[in-house]
Amino acid sequence: MKRGFYTIMSAQFFSSLADQALFVVAVDLMRSSGAPEWQRAALVPIFAVFYVVLAPLVGAFADALPKGRVMFISNAIKVIGCLMMLFGSHPLLSYSIVGLGAAAYSPAKYGILTELLPASQLVKANGWIEGLTIASILLGIVLGGALVGHAVSSKLLAFDLPFIDTGIDSPAEAAIAVLIVVYVLAAWFNTRIPHTGVEMRPLRANPEQGLARNIAALLPDFWHCNARLWRDRLGQISLATTTLFWGAGGNLKYIVLAWASLALGYNTTQASALTGVVTIGTAVGASWRRCTCGWTWPRA
Repeated sequence: MKRGFYTIMSAQFFSSLADQALFVVAVDLMRSSGAPEWQRAALVPIFAVFYVVLAPLVGAFADALPKGRVMFISNAIKVIGCLMMLFGSHPLLSYSIVGLGAAAYSPAKYGILTELLPASQLVKANGWIEGLTIASILLGIVLGGALVGHAVSSKLLAFDLPFIDTGIDSPAEAAIAVLIVVYVLAAWFNTRIPHTGVEMRPLRANPEQGLARNIAALLPDFWHCNARLWRDRLGQISLATTTLFWGAGGNLKYIVLAWASLALGYNTTQASALTGVVTIGTAVGASWRRCTCGWTWPRA
């Protein structure tokens, strides 16, 4: 593997780690502020809404600029979402902005692999990226719970900058401040991603039509490519299983948090640890199923 690949993995790990930790922190923030249950549950779909709405556009955006720059911009958007949450914006609005950054980030992190590595290494590279993503989900959920727990938050709140009043006076706010640093670290790794030399494809391909019409022209192409994938047998399986797996996993993440609080009386730190255990089981089960489905009986 090229050295730049490990930089991409580092950037992906820290960015995804902060995404998952921020979810737990946002749940705790809304719970402590007395937000209704439906708003806390809405954090799951609100994060994913831009993945759907901007699906025809984010790929073209990733091709219009060097992928490392796209990933840097995406992490900057996530930092903006964190700052909004830190300074009093509604967590649903703030977390949706973080989701916007994540939606723009995804095509770039996968697209750069095809530019940086030969075709013979793409499956291996994708496996590393997916494995690292699962690890970041697990650790991120646990990290988020730990940051809002008394043991860690008390130390964070005790830390005081001389001559500066940060206004941070709750465990959730302290946790968000830490996660901003993690996003900044991910953005720093983005700046270290090498330029692959691949020719960019500007969004504004026809200046006479204007930017809006050029963006609208992407919709038929996206629909055509999507339809081709669904007509392909392997494409159907890939799209369907991926959609179901990540959709169920995202909802299960919140369900376990809520259930542990109501049924077991767990605080956020304990509930996040339980969610982490569930994530381990999900990852192991998915890996085992993948291995058994790919194995065939030897012929006599």
